[in-house]
Amino acid sequence: LVAGLFGKSELAGGSASEEPLLDGASESDSADASAFAGADLLGVLAFSWMGPLLAVGHKKALGLEDVPELDPGDSVAGLLPSFKANLETLSGDGTPCQRVTAFKLAKVLVRTFRWHVAVTALYALVYNVATYVGPYLIDSLVQYLNGGDERHARKGQLLVLAFIAAKVFECLSQQHSCFRLQQVGIRARSALVAVLYEKGLALSGRSRQAHSSGEMVNIVGVDADRVGNSSWYIHDLWLVPLQVGMAMFVLYSTLGLASLAALGATAAVMLVNVPSVKVQEKLQQNLMRSKDVRMKATSEILRNMRILKLQGWEMKFLSKIIALRKTETNWLKKYLYTSTMITFIFWSAPTFIAVVTFGACVLMGIPLESGKVLSALATLRVLQESIYNLPDRISAIIQTKVSLDRIASFLCLEEFPTDAVQRLPIGSSDVAIEVSNGCFSWDASPEMPTLKDLNFQARRGMRVAVCGTVGSGKSSLLSCILGEVPKLSGVVKTCGTVAYVSQSAWIQSGKVQENILFGKQMDSEKYDRVLELCSLKKDLESFPSGDQTVIEERGINLSGGQKQRVQIARALYQDADIYLFDDPFSAVDAHTGSHIFKECLLGALAQKTVLYVTHQLEFLPAADLILGN
Repeated sequence: LVAGLFGKSELAGGSASEEPLLDGASESDSADASAFAGADLLGVLAFSWMGPLLAVGHKKALGLEDVPELDPGDSVAGLLPSFKANLETLSGDGTPCQRVTAFKLAKVLVRTFRWHVAVTALYALVYNVATYVGPYLIDSLVQYLNGGDERHARKGQLLVLAFIAAKVFECLSQQHSCFRLQQVGIRARSALVAVLYEKGLALSGRSRQAHSSGEMVNIVGVDADRVGNSSWYIHDLWLVPLQVGMAMFVLYSTLGLASLAALGATAAVMLVNVPSVKVQEKLQQNLMRSKDVRMKATSEILRNMRILKLQGWEMKFLSKIIALRKTETNWLKKYLYTSTMITFIFWSAPTFIAVVTFGACVLMGIPLESGKVLSALATLRVLQESIYNLPDRISAIIQTKVSLDRIASFLCLEEFPTDAVQRLPIGSSDVAIEVSNGCFSWDASPEMPTLKDLNFQARRGMRVAVCGTVGSGKSSLLSCILGEVPKLSGVVKTCGTVAYVSQSAWIQSGKVQENILFGKQMDSEKYDRVLELCSLKKDLESFPSGDQTVIEERGINLSGGQKQRVQIARALYQDADIYLFDDPFSAVDAHTGSHIFKECLLGALAQKTVLYVTHQLEFLPAADLILGN
C-alpha cells in the first residue's frame, strides 16, 4: 500500500522530454528488463522491487509497456533446453518418446528446478521451526508471569524477543516460500506446455487418429496446469512427518508420556488415508477419461456444425452431449462426495486428538497446569492446520499423479520418423526430389501398402504434374515426400526448403497479413507482388480493415476461394526451393484459377521445382513431366 501510494514510478519511463533522441540508446539500458533479477537483497526480502509497478498502477491502468520483461530463467526459451536435456538424460538412449513414465517426468521436473526446490525447502524448514517456537515457550512465559520475581526480568525480555523473532522469521519465510513455489509452478507448466506442443506437431498419422484434438486440449489446458499447481505440495512428503515430530516433542516436554496418546491418535487419523487414496485415484482417472470423451465429441460437433444445421441434427447431437455431460457429472459427484466425507473426518481430527491427549493426562495423573494446557492447545492448533489440509493435499497429489500419467503416455506416442526423408541443402544436388523403390503405407503394414514400387526424379526447375482420379493416391504421394506416410522401404530425398499447399486450406486465427507473412519479416515490395499474383488485392479492398482484418476461427468469414488464395500467398511469400501443390485450384473459379496458374506456376515459380497434383487436364500441357495412374 505504501509503495503504491508514495513510490516512485521508475518503470513508467519518465516524460517524453526525458527519453533519448536515438532509439538505440534505450536498447542498451536493460536495468529494468527484469525488476526482480536486478533487485538487491533488501529489495528481495521486502518485495520492494514491485514498488515502481504498483506506483504506475496507482496512477493509471497498466499496459503491456509498463510491465517489466521476464527474467531469462522464467521464459520458455530459457527453460526448454535444460528441461529437454534432462528428459533425454533420464530417458536413456536419447529417445524420450519411448521411455517416459510419470516417475521419470517428476524427476525431470525436480532436476530442472532443483535450485528453487532447495530454496523453498529451506524456507519451509524455517517456517515450520518458527511456527513451533511460540507453543514451546508459552509454558515458560506463563511460569514467569506466575512467579512475578523482578530478579528474572531479563528472562521475560528474552522470551518476548524470542516470540518477536520467531514471528518475523515465520512471516518472511512463509511469504517467500509462497512466491518461490508459485514461480516453480509457472516454470513447470511453461516447460510442459512447450514440450507437449512440440510433441503435438510431431505426432504420426496413427497417433493423431487414436487421440483427438479435444484430448490434446485437455492435456495441455488441464493436466499441465494441474502439475504446475502441484508445486504447493512438493515438500509435503517430509514436512508432514517433521510437523508431527515437532508437535510430539513440544507435547512431550509439557505433558510427558501423555504425548504418546496424542501420537497414537494422530497415527490413527493418518491411517484413514490408505483406502481413501486408492478410491480417489480411481475416481479421478474415470473423471478425466469421461472428460476426454466429452471434449472429443464437442470438438467434432463444432467442426461439422454446417452439416448438422443442413441435416437438422442439432437436437440429436445435443442429447448426445447432454448424456456425456451426465456421465461426467456422475463421476464428479462420486469424487466430491468421497472428498467431502474425508474432509469431515479430518476436520474433526484435532478435537479427537485433544480429547485423547487430555484424557490420557487425567488417567495418568499428570497435573494440567495453565501453562501446560495453553502450550498443548497451541501445539494442537498448529498441528491441526496440517491435518486440515491433509485431504486437499492427498487429493492434489492424486490428481497430479493422474495428470503425470496422462502427460507421460502422450509423450510416448509415435512420432514421424526423422529419417524418413533425407533433406539435403540447396546446391548439393541437381535432383530436387527423388524417390527410389518407395513403398509406403498409412497403416505401416506391408500387406496393405498405399503406394508401392514408386520411382521418379524431379530435377531443379522442373514442373511435375500428377493426374489421377479421386482416391488414386495423389495426396498420399505428396505426404510421402513430406515424410508423413510411414515408409516401409526405399529412399526419399529432397534438396532445399519445401513449401506445401494442401487441398483444404489451413487458416490460423489472426490478421490476413499475419497469415501470409507467417513469421517472416515484412517486405512491402515482395508482399504487394504476392497479393497481385494471388488476385487478393480486390478482396482486401472489400474487407473492412484491408489486410489487417482479423480472420475468425478456421476462416469462417472467408470464402473457400479466398482461404485457398491466402494459403497460396503464404507459400509464395516463403520463397522456398520446392513447391508441392495438392489440387490448389479446386476451390477457386476457372478464371481465377487460370490467372493464378499462369502468374504463379508459370511465372513467379518458373525457376522453382513445382510438383502439383490435379484432376484438371487443362493444366497438364505446361508440365515438364506428367505422372498418371
